[in-house]
Amino acid sequence: MLDTSYRTAYNEDHEAFRDTVRKVFAEHMTPFLDQHEEEGIVPRSAWKALGEAGMLCPTVKEENGGLGLDFGFNCVLCEELSYLGSSAGFTLQNDITANYIERLGTEEQRQKYLPGMVSGDIISAIAMTEPGAGSDLQGIRTTAIKDGNHLVVNGSKTYITNGQNADVIIVVAKTDPAQGAKGTSLVLVDADAEGFERGRNLDKIGQHSADTSELFFNDVRVPMANILGGEGRGFIHLMEELPQERLGIAVGGQAAAQRAFDEAVKFTKDRKAFGKTVFEFQNTKFVLADLKAKLQVGWAHLDWAIKKHLAGELTTDEASAAKLWHTDLQWEACDVALQLHGGAGYMNEYAIARLWRDARVTRIFGGTNEIMKEVISRSI
Repeated sequence: MLDTSYRTAYNEDHEAFRDTVRKVFAEHMTPFLDQHEEEGIVPRSAWKALGEAGMLCPTVKEENGGLGLDFGFNCVLCEELSYLGSSAGFTLQNDITANYIERLGTEEQRQKYLPGMVSGDIISAIAMTEPGAGSDLQGIRTTAIKDGNHLVVNGSKTYITNGQNADVIIVVAKTDPAQGAKGTSLVLVDADAEGFERGRNLDKIGQHSADTSELFFNDVRVPMANILGGEGRGFIHLMEELPQERLGIAVGGQAAAQRAFDEAVKFTKDRKAFGKTVFEFQNTKFVLADLKAKLQVGWAHLDWAIKKHLAGELTTDEASAAKLWHTDLQWEACDVALQLHGGAGYMNEYAIARLWRDARVTRIFGGTNEIMKEVISRSI
């Protein structure tokens, strides 16, 4: 269990919310973690349970069916989910898609989607990545071409979180391909639209409980009114959301690093070798001491970043630095913790194996850590 007694980013309301999150997870997530991993998806029943407990999209305003809370509540849920060791797509909906729709959507769009996203009746996804366009979003080839008062969407997307579950997808597409990035728009596509097809639930190294999918758009006709935000402003809208998205990844990385450390401490204090516990060897103690120091620094930095974001002051380069540092720490902690488990760490029955597998992608999604360095360097 995460020790939050020394945290500075949260107040009593946040911690009361954390208690609720832990209770709901204990009933609806923890007993089913292996099932979610085996089936490659978190069932809609879990989404509904979280929705009924007020854990989905907590920042959505009351007039849009939400609780109108601050982003700190999202961070609490993200910490607990990552510490649990689940890769469920709740945080994508909480931190990213709900914010896009509430901030950029028309009144009609907000009322159509947000109440259901809060309740868990509607699951959302955002489709950016394509087979030929990853971190370079300007290379997107999916098009949404005007035809009367409709858009005709054609193209394919891949590595899309919540792809199998999604009821609505925010699609990044070129509405004016001749304009490059300036011709990019965000388009809402409902999963029951004719011509929309889900591909396979992708076979990943880790994060098996996340339904990460291919999506195909074959002459999908949607009303012009389905453009989210300004036409041709899609690339700008994506850039505007990056600080919150990357902060969310940093939050998850730090919590997962803490869980890996805790697992290593528990295992090495229990496991015997050469007549004493593995923990008693100097190498073990020094490795764990080094990790503990880095975790201490990490939590302090994370609280700084959360508070700065809550004040509306976290910059893109600062969020990118947080994403870079905390996901690097996550990988270091998981790899070191697995090593301290010895052969047991390579066995899927131990939590550290899942934590290690799941950690590998966090230095890739949300912009690779190499791209994070490029972004940070531009601010120097």
